Amino acid sequence: MMRPLHSPRRLHFTSLHFTHTLRSSLASLPPTSMAAVSAAAARLHLLSLCVAVAGLLLMLLGGGEASVHEYRGLGFLNKGNAFILHAGSEGLYAPSSPANATTAEDDEDAAAAVADAFIRFDKITFRRPEDAAKETGSAMVQILVFEIEDREMIGGSAYGGQKAICCTSDLAKLGACTEGSVIYRPSQVNPGWPQLLFASFDGSDTIATLPSRIIPITKTGMYNMYFIHCDPSLAGLEIEGQTVWKNPSGYLPGRMAPLKNFFGIMSFAFVVLGIYWFYQYMKFWCEVLPLQNCITLVITLGMLEMSLWYFEYAEFNETGVRPKGITFWAVTFGTVKRTVARVIILIVSMGYGVVRPSLGGLTSKVVMLGGTFFLATEILELVENLGAVNDLSGKARLFLVYPVAILDAAFVVWIFISLAKTLDKLQARRSMAKLDIYRKFTIALAVTVLVSIGWIGYEIYFKSTDVFNERWQYAWIIPAFWHVLSFSLLCVISYLWAPSQNSMRFTYDASENFDREDSLSLIRPGPIASKNGWNLSSSPDTKATKNVTVTSFDGDDEENKRE
Repeated sequence: MMRPLHSPRRLHFTSLHFTHTLRSSLASLPPTSMAAVSAAAARLHLLSLCVAVAGLLLMLLGGGEASVHEYRGLGFLNKGNAFILHAGSEGLYAPSSPANATTAEDDEDAAAAVADAFIRFDKITFRRPEDAAKETGSAMVQILVFEIEDREMIGGSAYGGQKAICCTSDLAKLGACTEGSVIYRPSQVNPGWPQLLFASFDGSDTIATLPSRIIPITKTGMYNMYFIHCDPSLAGLEIEGQTVWKNPSGYLPGRMAPLKNFFGIMSFAFVVLGIYWFYQYMKFWCEVLPLQNCITLVITLGMLEMSLWYFEYAEFNETGVRPKGITFWAVTFGTVKRTVARVIILIVSMGYGVVRPSLGGLTSKVVMLGGTFFLATEILELVENLGAVNDLSGKARLFLVYPVAILDAAFVVWIFISLAKTLDKLQARRSMAKLDIYRKFTIALAVTVLVSIGWIGYEIYFKSTDVFNERWQYAWIIPAFWHVLSFSLLCVISYLWAPSQNSMRFTYDASENFDREDSLSLIRPGPIASKNGWNLSSSPDTKATKNVTVTSFDGDDEENKRE
């Protein structure tokens, strides 16, 4: 875990922006539902304030993800016969040019000049309590750096028993190691590795300093660093300082580096989609529906999100420190986009503006689900993107992942239940234009859900079979796929509901009484005058005079069509 390297930014504006966004998307509701909207808006505002407080706490207390790993206030954990502090874990690429992979262990300036990929130690200081210094005397802290393929080279046992990290007296008698030192064997595939550095307490000194130095990276791999001591008397040991990890292309961690170019491509893709959509929007602005205004909002948020992520990664790559301000806004715009998109898909599935003029009593439930999803997703994304770059355990994050997964499942179930009801109504009324677009919309959603389930299965397989992150070079594909999938669905929706001269044919028509569960024909001709002066009608609500029975265009008996 690392300390924040930048001061926190204010978050309250985001909560107000999100509240305004959902209010605008539901602004066209009739007066009969305004009371429910007001109550829901009050609850939503409360949730937004909770997001502001939670985000502020995360930025004040959470560690900052960076290639500059800062150590302060961290404690050692007892593992077997050793005391260990995990100091970092990153994927590093070897320089493409052999000339830039020169080892210069004895000359720091020369190493800094020629090494394109390295791990640098800056002012690493260990401090022990004065009482321990007087009682123990000389002591030593060791820094172990190794590539993940060499993990089996660490530790050992005298007679095939439990593996120890620190050399025991039995192993020392066998001449395998020096008692009190870390056990390791030289790698056969990576000469010179693992590397072990020392910081020593001389006599009763309370401070031990690791001289600044650079370790050049000559082989691509996932590198791990641990601070270790084998002396129980060093309990309460404190550490200060930092390490800097650098790739040939910059300070971005290896598994994140490809995402910089990916977000650049996605930014361009959103610009292309935006040009198409805004052209249609301006061309047929007189025919624009409220739903199309919401789609415009989602496309705009998508462009902002991708652009912010690109600039965030570019800044991170240049400085080695994550720009928390840009990161926060990228996360927030993305969360608002996902929330608004889900709410829009849900109300469209309910037939709002197509088969029903309002959501009625469902308005407060929709807003509450959207607000809760925003809250859970915002906190999860802040933890994911503002946490430590070497936090790979993931166990603590399950507490945050489960609520988001449950809320996403609630959206999916509610959407498909609503779609089934809307399709039934359109089928009953034989509104073929609306029915056709809703069928295509349903197919697109179904394909998206099936692909998502398949990808979740692959993601679980990928992570469960890569415990030591040996496939870190392909880890960027996991988050990138979700962006591509959501963008693809947005493209389909933008195509189906693009502004056109016929946009108004998809709006709600009061003359179509969709609340009646019948199967009346879409065409209702007026009364027909007969030669005898009688009025004949094919309408179900008009009776023919003189007991004349009239058959409708559907061929069904009039009596069978009445409620």
